[in-house]
Amino acid sequence: MTTQNLLVELLVEELPPKALKKLGDAFAQSVWAGLADLQLLESSQSSSNEQTYKAFASPRRLAVWIKDVKAQAADKPLEQKLMPVSVGLTPDGQATPALLKKLHALGVDTTDAESVVKQLQRLSDGKAEVLYYNSMAKGASLQQGLQSAIEHALVKLPIPKVMQYQLHQQCERPGWSTVSFVRPAHGLIALHGNQLVPVTVLGLSAGNSTHGHRFEANQHPVHITHADAYEETMSSQGAVIASFDARSAAMVRALREQAQQLGCRLEVEAAGLTDKQAEEALRHNELVQEVTALVERPTVMVCQFEEEFLQVPMECLTLTMKANQKYFPLLKSDGQLSHRFLIVSNINPDNPAAVIGGNERVVRPRLADAKFFFDQDRKKSLESRVAGLDKVIYHNQLGTQGERMLRVCAIAQALAKLLVEAGWTTSLKDTAALITHSVRAARLAKTDLLTDMVGEFPELQGVMGRYYALNDGEDPLVSEAIADHYRPRFAGDELPRNDVGLVVAMADKLETLVGMFGIGNLPTGDRDPFALRRHALGVTRMLLDKRLAVNVRSLLECAVAVFPAQVSADLDINKLESFFQERLINLLEAEGKPVTHIMAVLAVDTAEGWSQIKSRLDAVAEFANLPQSQALAAANKRISNILKKVDQPISAEVDTSLLIEPAEQQLHQQMQLIAPLAHACLASRDYTGYLKILAGLRDAVDLFFNDVMVNAEDEKIRQNRWALLKQLQTHMNQVADISRLAQ
Repeated sequence: MTTQNLLVELLVEELPPKALKKLGDAFAQSVWAGLADLQLLESSQSSSNEQTYKAFASPRRLAVWIKDVKAQAADKPLEQKLMPVSVGLTPDGQATPALLKKLHALGVDTTDAESVVKQLQRLSDGKAEVLYYNSMAKGASLQQGLQSAIEHALVKLPIPKVMQYQLHQQCERPGWSTVSFVRPAHGLIALHGNQLVPVTVLGLSAGNSTHGHRFEANQHPVHITHADAYEETMSSQGAVIASFDARSAAMVRALREQAQQLGCRLEVEAAGLTDKQAEEALRHNELVQEVTALVERPTVMVCQFEEEFLQVPMECLTLTMKANQKYFPLLKSDGQLSHRFLIVSNINPDNPAAVIGGNERVVRPRLADAKFFFDQDRKKSLESRVAGLDKVIYHNQLGTQGERMLRVCAIAQALAKLLVEAGWTTSLKDTAALITHSVRAARLAKTDLLTDMVGEFPELQGVMGRYYALNDGEDPLVSEAIADHYRPRFAGDELPRNDVGLVVAMADKLETLVGMFGIGNLPTGDRDPFALRRHALGVTRMLLDKRLAVNVRSLLECAVAVFPAQVSADLDINKLESFFQERLINLLEAEGKPVTHIMAVLAVDTAEGWSQIKSRLDAVAEFANLPQSQALAAANKRISNILKKVDQPISAEVDTSLLIEPAEQQLHQQMQLIAPLAHACLASRDYTGYLKILAGLRDAVDLFFNDVMVNAEDEKIRQNRWALLKQLQTHMNQVADISRLAQ
């Protein structure tokens, strides 16, 4: 059966830019899947790695090109279960009225009932003999299939907000018929090769014409002669780069080329990347994707602002340029902000001066506002703003920001002492200095919330606090901690830069978690308004990455102690501890650690908390690859099951005089031999070495279980063997509970 490539385009009014990429991909995939379900595509498409469809998305259109689409799906055999033979046929083999009625409902001509009965198949369904009718179902036509596919695609689109509008054409009641869609639709193309497919959606009938760029198209409307000519025709005649990815790539190249000509780099571009890496990263940048969704053919232009604005922190300037104007700030070779910036225009005039001048005039008041806020804020110290925190409500059950600040200060003080006592080597000269700086940073951390700059740009909280603290003459460690106490803000974000910031960040997050859990504000499956998961994950990352040898329980107890009795009394600390463990498991799974290994390591409670968990996981991974691992894991599981049934205390010592069997004597001797080496490995945190030494017990363990009856009749011998197994289990489970590795 011959096939042709298919094109579908839906022309609409300007689509929401932040959703455009997702809408385009979803529309294309849904139409393709709808046709595939109806077998209107070549069967090889589902298994081939070759691109079989291509999505298009621009501000005013969603489209898809699909390869090798059939005009008619092949007929397919249909087997229809009818009824038991006893119901459908009389004793002499004639059709019963019930059978005839069923066949008639299926559209079967029953004029010659005897002939029809002979065509029926008789098969057993396991209970009784059943009649089946076999026929050929006619395949769907492309018109039927595409109509269904487009309708389903539009229903399933991830539309952020649906709007309603009235149709004036092709409807029963013009002006009264209502359509619901993300934006009003104005045109529909459906071409199978060069043939029109007569489908209708949203009050539109399919044609072969569309509209290009509002101002720069070479013709209006743009006629598409063939499905394969769509992309080239839209570019040459419509002045539209229809592909989202192609438009984004072209814009990124133009931005980088222009930046390099100016001796700069894009502020949104990470330093140290190759050209290929930078272009790939930029295409996934949030600002780049949003601007790509705003233009149909991007043109990059260079603008500038007065250099006096560079006195304002660059974060303020770049934020207002990116968030409000969708401009691209530039950084000079030294990493400082340039007074030049790039804009992406949707038009390409012969004389761009008017466009450039207009954008420069627009950005100037924004930057002037930022400078004004910065100058005004510096007239008042952060310390003088502390009293104002008492006037800001944090939560009606947890008090003001001032009360919260005092709690964070107390937690920071307790944490600093706890971490140092646990062996944390701080960069500060002594514990007293760490406590002093941490409490000071905690006291000032939230004061920038009361500044004009943060009031205008909430995204700058912490960042502006650092600048204002430095302006006030605060210690640089304190200033950096004010900025960093929000870190990590998201997955993959950096941790605080110094030890003071680490303590304050941890204290701030613990205060939030304990407080919210204490008043019952727990996250649900899809809602977490106080970002409790993110806070717990942040603390978890600090414990892991900094190898802090404290357990979560101790951290939580530091925080619980500073809350009023009515909050701490209602807190289920076990539930909060489990909440942390869930974050840990998710984090380690995301790093590719097998969940069985994770649970095996977590089953062993150590004084060092989670500080060595990654080293232990690496050791378990190596142990699991050893040929002895499964046998030892199974043996450990067997030991656990045996000892679980013992309802009396088990001696910690083994009486060698009661070891009467050669196998148990050998096992005990082997354990005595490896003990010094194993303890040395543990002391040096060579967990891999420890488990490899343990693997040497495999033969002795196998021999023991083959030759020795653990639950001997003699009570003393039985108890002694329990003690031997208890010692063996202890040896086995120093790094992880290896019984959990048993398959």
